[in-house]
Amino acid sequence: MSFRIQPTAPARPNRCQLFGPGSNTKLFPKMAASAADVINLDLEDSVAPSDKDTARANIIEALNTIDWGKKYMSVRINGLDTPYWYRDVVDLLEQAGDRIDQIMIPKVGCAADVYAVDALVTAIETAKGRTKPISFEVIIESAAGLAHVEEIAASSPRMQAMSLGAADFAASMGMQTTGIGGTQENYYMLHGETRHYSDPWHWAQTAIVAACRTHGVLPVDGPFGDFSDDEGYIAQAKRSATLGMVGKWAIHPKQIALANDVFTPSETAVTEAREILAAMETAKANGEGATVYKGRLVDIASIKQAEVIVAQSELIAAS
Repeated sequence: MSFRIQPTAPARPNRCQLFGPGSNTKLFPKMAASAADVINLDLEDSVAPSDKDTARANIIEALNTIDWGKKYMSVRINGLDTPYWYRDVVDLLEQAGDRIDQIMIPKVGCAADVYAVDALVTAIETAKGRTKPISFEVIIESAAGLAHVEEIAASSPRMQAMSLGAADFAASMGMQTTGIGGTQENYYMLHGETRHYSDPWHWAQTAIVAACRTHGVLPVDGPFGDFSDDEGYIAQAKRSATLGMVGKWAIHPKQIALANDVFTPSETAVTEAREILAAMETAKANGEGATVYKGRLVDIASIKQAEVIVAQSELIAAS
């Protein structure tokens, strides 16, 4: 382990982030009653330019009047290259009370983008005497964002989460796809006459996870566009979970249960993790640094892996 210890990520469930446009108020009560851990009320891509002001007012009213329970409340503001984002931040923090937990910043390309929002948020908090600090989640949606992913992860003490926005990322990279996430038909290797499909998002996700884990930020997988394809969603979520991501977006209510199931450790996994920890305790008592569990070697590194699973399970159970 490096002398510089990695900080731990925030201890809160983030299995599913449910998105809903601020222009569609009929969705708000349903979102509040859902099983999503995080609610993302959107002012950006899902809201037409002519509806921006109305959507902002809708979200402020909803934050002030709807019972959102224990959900972590996040609002995606407009991009810093638009004339809308500053008013999003000012109105939300001056009018939405303490129920707002997080601002999601889209299309972040460098640490300076986060600094700009941080400066404005800090000024408003100070001016208005807000005692509950606002956290940040950023979306990596461009070649620049991925190139600067580590400096972005370290850009502010407000940083709590980072997501991959596959569609805009693909466009920025010049990728030949119109899909949002998932397997791409032309991204394969040929062995004889058999096609083996690879995951074109793997390297970007891995870079995000590494940057997040280095700086104590939650890595989150973004949207899966085909909400008629449950198996495709599950497959991508499982790949993301295996890589170390803690959750995934839901752009349709049916995806909530899928995300929660994938990112909640199974009883079998938790039981095995506890048994590994018990086996290693016995080994330590006997002066041994490793032991055998179900025919395979387990050691100190195995303890760390098992502790992650147990901690995830206990965190979700407590919520």
